[in-house]
Amino acid sequence: MVAGLVIVAAGVLALPFTSRKIEGNLELFFLVMGVIAVSISGLWNWELVKEALKAPVMIGSLPIGIFQVVLLFGLLLYYFNKPFGDAILALAGKIGHKTFIFLFIMLLGLISSLISVIVTACILAEVIAALPFSKSDKVKMTVITCFAVGLGAALTPLGEPLSTILVHKLVGPPYNADFLFLLRHFGVYVVPGVIAIAVFGALYVGGRVSLKSGAHTPEHYETLRGTLMRAVRVYVFIAALILLGEGLKPLMIWYLDKISPLGLYWINMTSAVLDNATLTAVEIGPTMALSQIISATMALLIAGGMLIPGNIPNIVAAGRLKINMKEWARIGVPIGLVIMVIYFIVLLLNGTLTSSG
Repeated sequence: MVAGLVIVAAGVLALPFTSRKIEGNLELFFLVMGVIAVSISGLWNWELVKEALKAPVMIGSLPIGIFQVVLLFGLLLYYFNKPFGDAILALAGKIGHKTFIFLFIMLLGLISSLISVIVTACILAEVIAALPFSKSDKVKMTVITCFAVGLGAALTPLGEPLSTILVHKLVGPPYNADFLFLLRHFGVYVVPGVIAIAVFGALYVGGRVSLKSGAHTPEHYETLRGTLMRAVRVYVFIAALILLGEGLKPLMIWYLDKISPLGLYWINMTSAVLDNATLTAVEIGPTMALSQIISATMALLIAGGMLIPGNIPNIVAAGRLKINMKEWARIGVPIGLVIMVIYFIVLLLNGTLTSSG
């Protein structure tokens, strides 16, 4: 079984980069791989099927999810894109493009933990779509912003599934995690990281583009059918990640018994293609030292920005802006590796990666 799941995991990592057909149908590919993984693991049950069907349309017990939010934002922007786009351009032209990019990345990163990554992702995608940047500059700004949002969303349980699960698993002794648990223990790592990413984005993207005052948004760029299909593709992608995460769970449990906390930090780069909420559910528990929890979680948060499947904002933004896996990886992998190394050094210096209690 382990060998079969390793092959599935390797296929998920490699095939989107080698086949144009797979790259263009990433959601269906992940759905097929999820079905294969669950079949190999022998974990099919009705509860899993229900979870995969409900996850895209529900947040906990609330009858609203990423599918409805993406659809609603898409329809609103379909009918009101011009005034929205003109307002964005007017603001950017007034304060300057570097300042606009810095504030945009920083504010989205920091508020994502309060308004959720789902709403943040929709705002992110629509604002960048309205900007008169080249495709390559839009890709750069999107990937960089998604790194900031993925980090910032971990500051409260409202931000994303990973943070919700983390607090839920640590709610009892010895941590007795409450609403502010994440902010207390992760804020010192997350907030400076979001600000640093915003500075980098302003310099890296802002140094290449200019926004002219008085510019106007062109007429609508997307058909109504395209708007509807984008929501459907997001639905399929989220359902596929649920199946893939569950199917690969035995493999995750297998490697957890064989690696050190230091090794776990780097192995968590698998978050680039796997649902980091599932990885959190498998890896994190009250028996772990706080230092181990922090190091493992930080790796999941960072690596989630490296590839499209790694995080909800990536999926939403890539679908909206038609960014493929290769385009994302060309920017996301090197940036993600640099951030991973920086945090590795920081965590190593303060003993977080080597402490066991």
